[in-house]
Amino acid sequence: MCTGDVSVSVNTDFNGGTVCTGEKDRILSIIKRTVPEIIKMLLGLLFIAPLIIGILFSFQSEQELGTYPLHLLSDAPTLQNYLEVIKAVPLFSYLLNSGIVCLVSIATQIMIACLAAYGFVFFEFPLKKLLFSLVLMTTMIPGEVVVITNYTTIQSLHLTNTYAGLVVTSLISGTSIFLMRQFFMTIPKDYKEAAVLDGCGEMRFLFHIILPMSKPTISSMAVYLFVQIYNQFFWPLLVTNTEKMRTIQIGISMLVTGDVVNYGHILAGAVIAIIPAMMIYIIGQDYMIRGMTSGGVKG
Repeated sequence: MCTGDVSVSVNTDFNGGTVCTGEKDRILSIIKRTVPEIIKMLLGLLFIAPLIIGILFSFQSEQELGTYPLHLLSDAPTLQNYLEVIKAVPLFSYLLNSGIVCLVSIATQIMIACLAAYGFVFFEFPLKKLLFSLVLMTTMIPGEVVVITNYTTIQSLHLTNTYAGLVVTSLISGTSIFLMRQFFMTIPKDYKEAAVLDGCGEMRFLFHIILPMSKPTISSMAVYLFVQIYNQFFWPLLVTNTEKMRTIQIGISMLVTGDVVNYGHILAGAVIAIIPAMMIYIIGQDYMIRGMTSGGVKG
């Protein structure tokens, strides 16, 4: 006999009775909704666990970090590691340098990508497909292949230890051009025809109509570029050799000196370095999701 109580129906089924189809469907529906969410939560905890452990360890003293076995929670949490790191290394100066590099690189790269994508979508000119194919080919070249030529060029132009030297390799990207082109291709050409009839010029159409419609894509690209440029290590290491121009990633590596490693200092510095990236990602995650789903892949 079917009742409104799910538990009663399940027990009856185990004892050889029957469960009504409606209650079976409801139980299966709950399981289908719950199990994927539990799996997502477990995977999320798995990925975020190292970060949480690092943050907890950063509040432990050097003596606690030297004990065995390690305790996840400190008996007496302290900010000693953070205070010592700030005194030992000018992390906030490094953060400022990283912020300037990210801001200039992202703004310039997105602007160039939008202008190039607009030309590929809304203009007709000879060899357009060939030129776009060449742009795509640049995305297949590993950065390590051109790092020597880039460095020799920067050195010959006397741009080492300058902001220009830090940002020049991040000002243009074939991937950004491709992504913006794909989104622009989803915009009906009728919009431009109507704008032209109303006396709207090319630049006005781009800046007043196309770009406002592209906010999700631009925002998601900005978040992706920020994480990518902010975490650069090898290129800033090559083109800077003065403390004044170092970025945050180089600054963190300066905490490892000599044979004795203070893990508390390294963890505290890493937490400070992670905060801006986490804030940008949290603020822009909605735009990032909308940007990834707003444009389709078109030829």
